[in-house]
Amino acid sequence: MKKSFSILLPVVASIALSSCGHVLSTNNANLQTDTNSIITPAELAANNENSPTSSLNSVREIFDANSENIPTLTAVGYAVVSSQPGQSESQRRLMAIRSARMAAMRDLAEQIHGLQVDSSTTVIDLMVQNDTFRGIVSGTIRGARTVRINPTGADTYEIVLEIDREMINYLLNTGRRVV
Repeated sequence: MKKSFSILLPVVASIALSSCGHVLSTNNANLQTDTNSIITPAELAANNENSPTSSLNSVREIFDANSENIPTLTAVGYAVVSSQPGQSESQRRLMAIRSARMAAMRDLAEQIHGLQVDSSTTVIDLMVQNDTFRGIVSGTIRGARTVRINPTGADTYEIVLEIDREMINYLLNTGRRVV
């Protein structure tokens, strides 16, 4: 049912938008139109960017978009070397690189699967006594590529990861089957 609706909606929206015509009555010399002539939504949007037609055209562009137009997702992770456990500077450096990679993976998971937010507020005598919240990221990340590993400053590492659209679709479909 969801697949047929997701395919049907863009088709119906495209047909509805492409068959729209607008009657324009104006004396503006720049438009070069006669009274009561029909113009397309694209022409009207080009002449008036604040019109409802321009917003409909932007919705049409979204419906017509495919996954090839969407770039890969990128995530950045940071970690401090001196705060890592380890007996030598080399071990702490490797642990910082690993920690930065995990932070970037968490960022990718949040971009793909979303963030679950739990919160709790305690109010006594109309005064907030306790206000807590936490965010939970849960998901599978597979196929992320390491773009670069950079030491930033004397004590910090930065890692940049990216994941392409095909892998994101695979991960989302896998996650939907599990739930």
